[in-house]
Amino acid sequence: MRVKIRFGYVSTAITLWDASPSKTLTFTRYQQMSEKERKNKLLELTRLNLAHTLRMFYFNLAHEIELYRLSSSIVPLATHPEVFWDFVTPFKKQWKEIGTLIKKNHLRVSFHPNQYTLFTSPQDKITNNAVIDMEYHYRMFEAMGVEDRGMMNIHIGGAYGDKVETIVRFHENLKRLPSHIKKAMTLENDDKTYNTEETLIACEKETIPLVFDYHHHMANLCEPPLEELLPRIFKTWDHVDLVPKIHISSPKTEKEFRSHADFVDLEFIMPLIKMLKEIGQDVDFMIEAKAKDQATLKLVEDISKVRGYKRISGAAIEVK
Repeated sequence: MRVKIRFGYVSTAITLWDASPSKTLTFTRYQQMSEKERKNKLLELTRLNLAHTLRMFYFNLAHEIELYRLSSSIVPLATHPEVFWDFVTPFKKQWKEIGTLIKKNHLRVSFHPNQYTLFTSPQDKITNNAVIDMEYHYRMFEAMGVEDRGMMNIHIGGAYGDKVETIVRFHENLKRLPSHIKKAMTLENDDKTYNTEETLIACEKETIPLVFDYHHHMANLCEPPLEELLPRIFKTWDHVDLVPKIHISSPKTEKEFRSHADFVDLEFIMPLIKMLKEIGQDVDFMIEAKAKDQATLKLVEDISKVRGYKRISGAAIEVK
């Protein structure tokens, strides 16, 4: 049985000069500006971030990278309660251009809202902000015309001193998320609190795909072995027209195990790749290493040198 693995990276191709799609504006600075300056600055930064996002896509196409996580910071101050502004209308053409490129080339895109976008908090305000943030990301997908294929990935969140009670609250708070947005949501196991099994149970209950993070799993092990968990994890993707996605990174050092290294150590992830081969499951690897696009292409190269692993494109491998 042949297994196909595609590789992608997060947000910024560091190979490109000055291409950050996350140029931002602090609210403090915003407050110091006149009304006209504020509007101009928001428009200028968003225009620049969209242009840089487009550059990233052309870079990806040139390297046959079909997997890409968009920056959550394309629009400055998009969710700030005192700023809320229409970031779609002035840039309809740019959003559409990006979306057309995604659709035409069958690229897989996602967002990863920040760690404060969670549904476990006892505070209403935090849950309301989480909904606002998820709506913002969904609006960007809509502006691109890819809301039917883009996914937004979050973590369950903190335990607040009582995991059992918090998980109950998570399921309750999640009801506030509009159903069409929930359909575009994935959950990820984390490195300290909710391990793979706990996250998987939540995913199964809510019919949400689980984005499995191998590095987090190794830092926060659970009782069932990974061989048992993987088929269940892959099953959470059955209702979505996408192959399962896995986050890949490796520890910076033994001492700083949770921190991401610049590149991915093939030896660290090889046990997982062997399991995928045995199961016969195609997957997409999202590389979360500090060297981003460079780490992605180096990992593809490293794997392709192993016997039985064949490079079939710039950023895809076939395992025999």
